[in-house]
Amino acid sequence: MAEKRDYYEVLGLQKGADNAAIKKAFHEMAKKYHPDLHPGDKAAEEKFKEINEAYAVLSDPEKKNLYDQYGHAAFDQQQGGGPNGPGGFGGFSGGFDFGDLFNMFTGGFGSSQREAHSGGEDIHAAIEITLEELAMGVEKDITYPRYCVCKTCGGSGAKPGTKVETCSKCHGSGRIRTRRQSILGYVDSVGTCDACNGRGKKILTPCEKCRGAGLVREQTTVHVKLPAGFDVSREHQVNRSMGHAGKDGTYGELYLSVRVLQHKVFEWQGQDLYCTVPVAVTDAILGGEIEVPLITGETIKYKLPEGVQHGDRFAIAGQGLPSMYNKDRKGRLIFTVQLEVPKGLKENQKQKLREFAELCGEGNYSKKTSFFKTLKDKFNKKK
Repeated sequence: MAEKRDYYEVLGLQKGADNAAIKKAFHEMAKKYHPDLHPGDKAAEEKFKEINEAYAVLSDPEKKNLYDQYGHAAFDQQQGGGPNGPGGFGGFSGGFDFGDLFNMFTGGFGSSQREAHSGGEDIHAAIEITLEELAMGVEKDITYPRYCVCKTCGGSGAKPGTKVETCSKCHGSGRIRTRRQSILGYVDSVGTCDACNGRGKKILTPCEKCRGAGLVREQTTVHVKLPAGFDVSREHQVNRSMGHAGKDGTYGELYLSVRVLQHKVFEWQGQDLYCTVPVAVTDAILGGEIEVPLITGETIKYKLPEGVQHGDRFAIAGQGLPSMYNKDRKGRLIFTVQLEVPKGLKENQKQKLREFAELCGEGNYSKKTSFFKTLKDKFNKKK
């Protein structure tokens, strides 16, 4: 079995980092290795699980304290970790598909993780939008599954009208202290009470709706408004208390990352838009007014100078993407000239072009003249 990496190293932190730094690092790393951004990439999926495992330990004060003292030796499968490591990372019950467009990437929501944290877990979700939606803003109703407090029993896990007893083993704390021998000697650990599964109470008659869990999986719909120029470079908090419910009834937060779909005409970088525009030979030679497409679906007139070459670039200010932070600031639309040579010419048209070529001579083709002059000079030097 491969040796586990240091949890602080996994999150890119120095040992002893505080809770705020741990949470920030987790959000950044979770977004970077988000499975939606790396479909079919097993290495990224394993990295994501490793990040969640590190966060499950370092975000829990008791586990963090043990880890700081004893490292990985402080945990084993008998202390609530289970086959998926400390805190459990077995995925969602019900087998929620990692390939779905909208996923909850909190490292799983198995029973061990629910027991290890009394508060609700955050949900990290991903959504795809078009480049037009990025440019003009969009509103969407997003539906996703999450764990909520059972309305039938109010989260107690007990059938309404029945009694709940305090656990005699942990005396209501939900945690028990055990001692085991490790390579470092005897280690005292605090783990989940196996008699009550961390609840601190025993349910004599389970709720029929949640089967004693106190939580049920439900479909939740959130209305999301993405302003024009939405910053897709980072993850955003969508709404407080829209994550998973915890055993204490509090909810985690919902974070959203956005991926922009590839466009058939435009590419983008920062606030600048890029496209290629076919230009007739006559317009390139003589100069003229051409139409350039906009992301809105409209076109804008642009006057080309004389003598435009294939591959030349031109920029139109204020026709790029807006900024969600400054509505008055827009990027540029940068288009590249794709010179189009006419095909299927009739004989009289060809004759006119021959006459035009004779009138131009070599003097009007500076690049061609310079190119062959350079070759000739090099050839003569070799002689």
